[in-house]
Amino acid sequence: MNQSNSMSKSIFIPQNPALEAALYMVAAGTVFALINVSVQAVTMQYGMASSSAAFWQYFIAMLCGLPWILRIGLGVLKTTNPGFHVLRVVMAAIGVQFWVAGLSVVPIWQAIALIMTSPFFVTLGAGLLLGERVGPARWLATLIGFAGGMIILAPWSDSFTLATLMPVVAALFWAATSLMTKRLTGEESSETITLYMLLLLTPINAALAMTSGGFAIPGNMAIGLIVLAGILTMLAQFLIVRAYATADAAYAQPFDHLKLPLNVLAGWIVFGFVPGGNLWLGSLLIVSASLYIAHRESRSGA
Repeated sequence: MNQSNSMSKSIFIPQNPALEAALYMVAAGTVFALINVSVQAVTMQYGMASSSAAFWQYFIAMLCGLPWILRIGLGVLKTTNPGFHVLRVVMAAIGVQFWVAGLSVVPIWQAIALIMTSPFFVTLGAGLLLGERVGPARWLATLIGFAGGMIILAPWSDSFTLATLMPVVAALFWAATSLMTKRLTGEESSETITLYMLLLLTPINAALAMTSGGFAIPGNMAIGLIVLAGILTMLAQFLIVRAYATADAAYAQPFDHLKLPLNVLAGWIVFGFVPGGNLWLGSLLIVSASLYIAHRESRSGA
């Protein structure tokens, strides 16, 4: 009996932390694909206002996180940087709004590929705003990544509209959030940073929803989809945290790029979206450049 239990454990539970982290990241990518098709369905097919969808998605995610909030207590909110925390969450909320608005008009394959330009905005901000040393190789990788984004956007084509830029704007604001998080980690605990995000994101999203689309959810199917998106949002965050807690970020991060084919597959199955040829060339440039930047950061922090 003991031998049988041992064998089943070795088969179903990874004993290698690197493999476990990889599985967590792949699982997170799969969950994010389900989130994105759910949000795209309620906005693109059921006509739910994107600001309303963003509010309900993250409000439900916060409710799912209440047990964790109650466990760690509100004492961790003590900080010497209250304004910086608020500004960081505002940047994140604006990014969320542009991302969900983008999903309401842009095919999922294009949106997910463009959001992957965020690391290049981080590099720009680190070099130009934070004064970090960015070597020529990283600048070149950043330019290559943006070139990949331009190939996917194809601003020279007749099908290009300003709405297709929404995922890029979301990437810009999320990069700003990442830079502010990086600065805060030198002074604040991860629990404090996370709790401010969970507690402040909902009222900010609520304010944005009140000034635009309101809070209406168009029908029972839309209710089910947005509840599913909210629950999965909290699950995805848990999986990412587990991945980075299990193995070095330098190892786990590359598996995050699997979200691209997973989202392409989800978009094709659910909506019949077939990506154009530009996606694969542009994505190759984006993924290659971001992997190089991640590799350089893991080696030297340069």
